[in-house]
Formats: sequence, structure tokens, C-alpha cells
Amino acid sequence: MALRIRLPRGTLKLKSYRELRDRERDRRVPVLKLGWIYFVWASAKQHSHRHDQAG
Repeated sequence: MALRIRLPRGTLKLKSYRELRDRERDRRVPVLKLGWIYFVWASAKQHSHRHDQAG
């Protein structure tokens, strides 16, 4: 289960490898691996931009 920490400028997610999405595995978003934990940064700007394109 991924852990999400909401911050003022986005969300920091802590995940295992099997929980990563394709864009996270391909490093299209900032990803840092420490041991078996992946730290994924999803900025609020990227998040809102993605929703604008979907609708």
C-alpha cells in the first residue's frame, strides 16, 4: 500500500516497485530509490495539468 504525504506544492508518495505506475517506472516524474522504497514526487502543478488534458 502506497503512503501519500500531501504537501503545499504537491504529494510525496512512498511505494514499493510493484506499486509504481508506468510513468514512475520510466522516470517521467521525479523518483528516488532508497533500498526497496521508491519516493515519488507529484507536484500540484503536474496533477492539475493532467486533469485539464483528460477533460
